[in-house]
Amino acid sequence: MNLTEIQAALRDGGHECWLFYDHHHRDPIAYRVLGLPESMMVTRRWFYVVPAQGDPVKLVHRIESHHLDSLPGSKLEYSAWQELWQNLEAMLKPYRRVTMQYSPNNQIPYISLVDAGTLELVRSFGKEIVSSANLVARFEATLTEAQIASHFKAGHVIDKITEAFFQEVGRRARNGGTHEFEMQQWIMEAFGREGLETCDPPNVSVNGHSGDPHYEPTSASSAPIKQGDFVLLDIWAKRKEPGSVYYDITWTGVVGTPSDKQREIFDVVRGARDTGINTVQRAFESKQKIRGWEVDKAVREFVAAKGWGQYFIHRTGHSITSDIHGNGANLDNLETKDDREILPNTCFSVEPGIYLPEFGVRSEVNMMVRDGRGEVTGRIQNELVTI
Repeated sequence: MNLTEIQAALRDGGHECWLFYDHHHRDPIAYRVLGLPESMMVTRRWFYVVPAQGDPVKLVHRIESHHLDSLPGSKLEYSAWQELWQNLEAMLKPYRRVTMQYSPNNQIPYISLVDAGTLELVRSFGKEIVSSANLVARFEATLTEAQIASHFKAGHVIDKITEAFFQEVGRRARNGGTHEFEMQQWIMEAFGREGLETCDPPNVSVNGHSGDPHYEPTSASSAPIKQGDFVLLDIWAKRKEPGSVYYDITWTGVVGTPSDKQREIFDVVRGARDTGINTVQRAFESKQKIRGWEVDKAVREFVAAKGWGQYFIHRTGHSITSDIHGNGANLDNLETKDDREILPNTCFSVEPGIYLPEFGVRSEVNMMVRDGRGEVTGRIQNELVTI
């Protein structure tokens, strides 16, 4: 735990204090931010308040009184619930507004981890509870220079694998055929050779399967890939190094000549993707704060204006860290209204899609915000791949 850094972040964000709370590992964010071992046995509630200035205070049960000893600050103990309430009220007495892992109306469920009863208890002390969403993004999604470098290294390799994938699909389709699962396993073998790892295998989706954004081929359900087929590849991985960051892209192509409709849908998705990229870049160039929902809104309005809005059924993008879905701002004004700021030294995807019964198009790039600007971190697809 870096107390100086946490307190600086609290002051920068206008927060009075940050109250961490857990019971039975309900809040993994608390353990990561505070540097507590996630293997620690927790059978009783603990609280830890970090003020913007001054010394933190701990509140622990007497039978687990050493749980927070690795953290700085004074310690209060309790056994009875009445004693817990009294001590918690006392440790929060200096503050009017208390920051917690909470999101109003559960708009950002990744952050909304404190149970309703505990929120009621803190409010009963006359406190206003505010969200820790942007604080969490600062500590969970802001990347180091080494992590940023790992993302670019992974991207360089994955871009090459992606190009080779479409060449291999074409070769096999012309020489006896192939199928989704077989090509998925071909990619997994390439990951192994290149020192990459992934939480889940890539998605290789053909024709109607590409209209299902989270389709996953299996050995039992795999569809053949043949002349005239539409192919979507969603591929993500990171280097086999501690703290390395994912690279996550989606490309599409056709074995043969694309139809007019396939070209039309791709052009709309490409325009939507570029709208998202440009929206982020303009904001940082003009030194304006921008939130995740604002990017999604611009992209969604572009797709709707082209007449395809009802077929764009997911958010525009997600945070990327050492987890494929990180804890920074998502580009989302559909599934949630993500009002977290897009922060410097963070990475995220921009991936609008249009999904029809016969095929679906998604074009996904990754963006990194650093040095006062937003940049796409790898190759950008500007036309359907002719396989």
